[in-house]
Amino acid sequence: MNPNAGNTWDASEDGCYVALTENPLDAKAIMDKVRSPAAGAIVLFAGTTRDNFGGKPVKDLKYTSYQTLALKSMMDIGKAIYAKHSLKGIAIIHRLGTVAIGEESILIAVSSPHRQAAWRAGEEALEECKSRVEIWKLEEFEGEEGVWRANRDGVMGQLVTET
Repeated sequence: MNPNAGNTWDASEDGCYVALTENPLDAKAIMDKVRSPAAGAIVLFAGTTRDNFGGKPVKDLKYTSYQTLALKSMMDIGKAIYAKHSLKGIAIIHRLGTVAIGEESILIAVSSPHRQAAWRAGEEALEECKSRVEIWKLEEFEGEEGVWRANRDGVMGQLVTET
């Protein structure tokens, strides 16, 4: 794990790059991490903050994580998908802190000799990250208190009250 200037934590190993950052995400920079002369395809997924969830207007999202464990989980996912799909590179970066509407919260880039493997690997990496990585988000709704939830699709968070 490498804590860099600007509150970025990252790790790189055997064609896999993973990072958590409080900075805006840069699609070109993450694609450059996987670029290879042996790759005929680079697939980039950009997950952005939408303006609503479950019919409620979203003000913004705030992400937090257990950085050490999240980076380990991201690296485990990256290495497994890299091997399974014979990739030339995989890079996963997730934003922490406040992410405004329309901004990216996650970028996943994969490169492979052929496009089909890249498409499959990118989708699988996203689903595994949402399922396994120790990242939580606070959904801030217009005119309401926010709710914390795991970083997964389709499950509304629950308001946590102090007792």
